[in-house]
Amino acid sequence: MTASDDQGPLIIRAPAPGDEGAWRRLWSGYCAFYETEVPEAVTAGTWARMLTPWSPLFGRIAEWEGQVAGFIICVIHEGSWTLRPCCYLEDLFVARDFRGRRIGRALIEDLLQLGRQRGWARLYWHTRGGNREARRLYDKFGAADDFVRYRLSLD
Repeated sequence: MTASDDQGPLIIRAPAPGDEGAWRRLWSGYCAFYETEVPEAVTAGTWARMLTPWSPLFGRIAEWEGQVAGFIICVIHEGSWTLRPCCYLEDLFVARDFRGRRIGRALIEDLLQLGRQRGWARLYWHTRGGNREARRLYDKFGAADDFVRYRLSLD
């Protein structure tokens, strides 16, 4: 997807090997926002899987005027309520300097377009209840449901 508006050019695309440094800077900001540390081996593995064509994990890069400004990371999986694949949007981040330019919205719209092209049954994600900035964006796409997440670490 390539989009242009009165604020400048925006390109949404698959990550390329040359994006790694810029993506890692954004990933670091994303992890800091969620007050978590992801081990280097996991970060490196995530990046490698995003570049692997057959991996169920994939990413998209938002590039604003030649600079990597944001990213998404998604997982495609089968489901028990549909015969078509589902897409879980696991991570979405736009660098603070690039916010307010509709980049997060464009990343989600790009996923919706990909999903229609690839025959996904659904796209879904979650965020913290108190993440007001993200929820203002997400609420434009649909209403939050009433499910509660349980997460058990097996490490």
